[in-house]
Amino acid sequence: MEEVVVMGKQTMRQAARLAASQVQAKRRRERAERDRRIEELAVEVLTALDERNATVAATEQRAALQAMITDESLTVSETLHRGAGALSHREAAQLRRL
Repeated sequence: MEEVVVMGKQTMRQAARLAASQVQAKRRRERAERDRRIEELAVEVLTALDERNATVAATEQRAALQAMITDESLTVSETLHRGAGALSHREAAQLRRL
């Protein structure tokens, strides 16, 4: 009779270990899925920030270029010369069209 009780305890232990292992595996999967979602969101945020920064920089460059041409009556060539080659004629033309 004692042997049956011991087997029952071992079976219960195995069942408890299996249940605990399954719970831990589920938590690991959930954490991994959450980490993946967070990483995807972080990429979206960083991409949006870079796009915004590029837009702001282009807007500021356009405003400065326009001010030099309009307010200071410089030609595009003079403006580019003052900019120490930071912009090409093509880039200046693109900025003026924006």
